[in-house]
Amino acid sequence: MFEKVRDILVEELQLKESDITLDAELVNDLGINSLELADLVMICEEKFDIEISDEDIRKFLTVGDIVNYLSDKND
Repeated sequence: MFEKVRDILVEELQLKESDITLDAELVNDLGINSLELADLVMICEEKFDIEISDEDIRKFLTVGDIVNYLSDKND
């Protein structure tokens, strides 16, 4: 799942693959703003055929948070 999320971040948000780790913070380390986060959520919803609530989005602080969330939803 990490690889899928990393690929989305690289392809859709033009981030450097080397910057993306499970511990990388979306805002502080990767510089993702609220608009980019909204785009990321929409892409994940489409790719993984899920719906992500606003409450859950607020919990996305690191790449690992997203990976864990998507892993749980795709079990």
